[in-house]
Amino acid sequence: MCVAMPGKVVSVSERTALVDFNGNRVNARTGLVKIEPGDNVLVHAGCILQKVSDREMEEMNKIMEEMDQLL
Repeated sequence: MCVAMPGKVVSVSERTALVDFNGNRVNARTGLVKIEPGDNVLVHAGCILQKVSDREMEEMNKIMEEMDQLL
């Protein structure tokens, strides 16, 4: 199963963005969505798929934490 991960954009440079996933920072491609530093985003396979609201980000992070506890 593939899952898009929620993260926060730290910086944007041309066609990539530095995205923070709870302290783990990864470069992701930005071609599908116009984003700015501070935006919450969903990333899958190295590509930013969409922006998400603060509420959606909190809910997704909570679900991810619950999934971690099951492992």
